[in-house]
Amino acid sequence: MRQKKKKKMRTSNHLIGVLNFLTFLLSIPILGGGIWLSSRANNTDCLKFLQWPLIIIGVSIMVVSLAGFAGACYRNTFLMRLYLFVMFLIIAVLIGFIIFAYVVTDKGAGRRVLNRAYLDYYLEDYSGWLEERVASDSYWGKIASCVRDSKVCARMGRTVNGVPETPDMFYLRKLTPVQSGCCKPPTDCGYIYQNETVWNLGSGLMGGNPDCTRWSNDQAQLCYACDSCKAGVLASLKKSWRKVSVINIVVMIILVIVYIVAYAAYRNNRRMDNDEPYGEARMTKAQPSAFHL
Repeated sequence: MRQKKKKKMRTSNHLIGVLNFLTFLLSIPILGGGIWLSSRANNTDCLKFLQWPLIIIGVSIMVVSLAGFAGACYRNTFLMRLYLFVMFLIIAVLIGFIIFAYVVTDKGAGRRVLNRAYLDYYLEDYSGWLEERVASDSYWGKIASCVRDSKVCARMGRTVNGVPETPDMFYLRKLTPVQSGCCKPPTDCGYIYQNETVWNLGSGLMGGNPDCTRWSNDQAQLCYACDSCKAGVLASLKKSWRKVSVINIVVMIILVIVYIVAYAAYRNNRRMDNDEPYGEARMTKAQPSAFHL
């Protein structure tokens, strides 16, 4: 009977160890998502605080999973309890971050333009915490400088058989939100295309959009001071966050399932411990259990 009980306990410990290893693997896509957002922050999105919560969550899951793995291996009750408690907090934080990401990126989208493949972006289509942060003077100067330094507009130039693309060819391009908002004037301003980043005033009346007077053919200025550029950055952030959030939702669901199974296995161990004669279940093992995966 005692041998059967010990065998069940070893099986339960092995299960907990395997689940902790799986949790460790699940931390990789979360950490990868944070690193990807970090690379986007340095090149395109230019908002450099959004990636840190994901990176911290990913690293925390990694460390806690290793603690849980060690706890299962050595049958260390303290490490197992620590794993279950901290992992519960991490799952709660991850759920909160996913909800936060969807709430702050819920509003706003590009507007379709007649006879254009690209979209135009308007700041009034966005609202909320993220819009206020991006549009604030204290942040926008740094963001605009980051967009300029990323050379995203300078890389827009294309040639066909050595000849610059025509206006009709440009109008059929699918521009990124930042390219559309920061590298050209809004379509309703009526500027005439010369090349990707040079546009001249048309013969008609200029539109009432305030960005019409902010546009400059100076390659260091372009539309970096425009509200359309701020809207383009917001649209790019929304796109990036939604991509990462899809991965986070899948990982979170798997984490919850793994946590429930691990908790059940831990409770099963505790029940078997309580049924054993006093002292046997709490003996410290000199060697770790062997895992047979």
